[in-house]
This record gives sequence, C-alpha cells and structure tokens, in this order.
Amino acid sequence: MSADNHDSATRERTPAHEQVPRWEHFAHQADIGIRGIGRSVEEAFEQAGLALTAVAVTPDLIQLTSSATIECEASDLDVLFVDWLNAIVFEMATSRMLFGAFHVCIEEGRLTATVIGERVDPVRHEPAVEIKGATYTVLRVERHSDGTWLAQCVVDV
Repeated sequence: MSADNHDSATRERTPAHEQVPRWEHFAHQADIGIRGIGRSVEEAFEQAGLALTAVAVTPDLIQLTSSATIECEASDLDVLFVDWLNAIVFEMATSRMLFGAFHVCIEEGRLTATVIGERVDPVRHEPAVEIKGATYTVLRVERHSDGTWLAQCVVDV
C-alpha cells in the first residue's frame, strides 16, 4: 500500500472529530468552496485560511519568513468569517504575499490574527488562479454536536 493510500485509509477509519484540524475544498459552479474544521472557532478560521491559500498555491511551498497582523470586527461569526477571508485576500494582493500559517484570536466579535508567509515567487509557487474574494454563498460558521467547528463559504476566483 502506498503512503497516499495508507493515509487515506487511516482517515476513513478515524472518526471525523479526531481528524481536526483540517481544511477542504468543495466544488461550486465556476468558483470554489473552502472549508475549515477545528476544535475551536479560531482553529476553524485558521484552517479556512489555509484552504483559501490552497486555492491558488500549494501551502507546503510557502516559507514562513514574514508576518503581518490582520484585524476585523463584526456582530456575528458568519460576517466575521467573510471579513477575515477578504482581509487575507487584501493582504495577499497589496503586499504580494502568500500565507502558510495563521494564528487567530476572537474575542467579543473582534478578530486579531498573525498571518505568516513570504513574498510570492511565481516560479516556485506557480499560482494557479487569482482569488477575488470571499462570498456569502454557502456561508456557515457552526459548532457541531461533537464539539468541532466548521467555517465555510465560496470564494470567487
């Protein structure tokens, strides 16, 4: 059995709540859905940040050499999630950076995060698409009965 098959088989036998944190993509017409899953809402937002990055590049190719701070505030978690993702997209575009690590803190509707990565190297990173922004399509931020958190939406590419 190859390493890939072994990893896949292990994930299939492991209950979903033990497979956290993780991120996923899901198909949605011409755009792409991103999903972050974590043991806390912060961890789900961090994983969604990785899913966002993975729309354009392979996150493992990003060297963690520089950081930036992102702050946003909203009255509910759904809006905060979209604002968070759009703040990442803005930071990526204006600083010409890619981010491969996210550290999120949410208190009383205010998100403060450190995002870590490096400047885009088109040859090494080979960006696949330009991410235009997060949308309210299929937007959900919720806690499941097993205690895990899900944060998802569709991003416009």
